[in-house]
Amino acid sequence: MTDGHERHPPPQQEIEGRAAAEATAPVSDGQARLWRAGRTGWALLAGAGVVAVAAYVASMLTLLLIPLLLALFPATLLVPVAKWLKDKGVPAAAAAALSLLVGILAIGAVLGAMVPLVAAELPDLAESAGEGIQQVQQQIEDLTGVGIGGMAELLDQASELLGETGELAGQALEAAFVAFETVAALLLMFVVLFFYLKDGRRLAEGFANTTPPRIRPHVHEVMQRAWSTLGTYFRGQLLVGLINATLIGIALLLLGIPLAIPLAVLVFFGGLFPVVGALVAGALAVLVAAADAGLVMALVVAVIVIIIEQLESNVFEPLIHGHAIALHPLVILSSITAGALLLGIFGAFIAVPVAAITARVLDYFRGDPEAEESDGGGEEAPETT
Repeated sequence: MTDGHERHPPPQQEIEGRAAAEATAPVSDGQARLWRAGRTGWALLAGAGVVAVAAYVASMLTLLLIPLLLALFPATLLVPVAKWLKDKGVPAAAAAALSLLVGILAIGAVLGAMVPLVAAELPDLAESAGEGIQQVQQQIEDLTGVGIGGMAELLDQASELLGETGELAGQALEAAFVAFETVAALLLMFVVLFFYLKDGRRLAEGFANTTPPRIRPHVHEVMQRAWSTLGTYFRGQLLVGLINATLIGIALLLLGIPLAIPLAVLVFFGGLFPVVGALVAGALAVLVAAADAGLVMALVVAVIVIIIEQLESNVFEPLIHGHAIALHPLVILSSITAGALLLGIFGAFIAVPVAAITARVLDYFRGDPEAEESDGGGEEAPETT
């Protein structure tokens, strides 16, 4: 029986029915795009927040993070030595210790031979660079009739600033604190390097096992690519730097340019900072040539440096690095600049390998077939017993 009024469903049922109808209603393309854009925007904001928090935490832990990251570079050179010793039956701890000793002796020999040589000639290099700038400035003024003042004043101001900085750094408390941080970082780096050589694969697998099982294979692949890229980059840059230093050193010696050996050493170390390091070292060689033999000889040295840099970019690096390091020069310059602004010289040092690793990881997630082929000859992660 009805009382003449139409019976309505309860309010809760009516609300649920309306929500179900709206959920099954077709969504327009505009609404779908707006929804995706909103989700993407919130995801980007969340990612930026995570990066900002991570950067802040990292800035508070630089004394720990810098040795952890720096130890990876010599590890790429010493892991094959440790693996060879383990294959010969040497226990893991002994193999790691012997490899570390070999690395310390090699680094000590290189630094002991090169650093004092450059340090002894550094005042002469600075003086020759200043004279070279003045020589180039004078030649331009004579040729164009346009005065380019201010360079000498800038050099004087820089020298005064360096002097003031040296006086401030000479204060006992600050000097002691800097020395303590340096020694602590070096000791920690050697300890970390020992464990990388001894338990490298175990540490990597332990980290990967902390991730959810469904993404664990991807984590393993990303870590493998990162390790392979880092090793290819560091060994390749050392070899490229050695080739450049040898060629430029021979050229400077044949031309009779003074301070040829210290300049070649600077070219070698500058090779650890792609594009920028070679550019600075080459410019210094040009200035020394200008101070010693005039503008014509400086132009000859500049041409030689440019030719060697072109050989590096178009011949040496592709042959040595292969597809593992394929970054545009603008990306390299931007990475080094950003790294230097964020973390100083350490940031500039790690900027390019970080950019290269990022590119390889992105290739993996995009499924780049060329990147897959380039991984065929990649090295294995460090093994442990």
